[in-house]
Amino acid sequence: MAAISLAAVAALVALYGTALLALIAAGRRGDAVAVARFVPDCLVLLRGLARDARIRRGVKIAVVAVIAYLASPIDLVPDVLPIVGLLDDAILVAIVVRAVVRAAGRGVLAEHWRGPERSLLVLLRLCAVEA
Repeated sequence: MAAISLAAVAALVALYGTALLALIAAGRRGDAVAVARFVPDCLVLLRGLARDARIRRGVKIAVVAVIAYLASPIDLVPDVLPIVGLLDDAILVAIVVRAVVRAAGRGVLAEHWRGPERSLLVLLRLCAVEA
């Protein structure tokens, strides 16, 4: 059962790596670096926002709750289901990240963002925040 989830994660990582290599092969090394750093930059952003006093407590609790849910072996949809099992986790993370980003606003996000400005604009667009 866990092997199916591990296989799905391995496939996603392989696809991600292939996309990065394709960007490098196309001469877009800067874009490849931005894509590779996007998830770590988002984690740094969330950590900074979690410590920011301007963010409402309810939003911070949602971040802790989604982290606990991801760490828990109990899922709404079991991870043994190849695509759908991981999709529920991804949807919950996306909802919480969007809530945090929208609660913070562009100014606070810019203060905590450590990645390239272009990546921040992508995040704002994905979360439907005015850029």
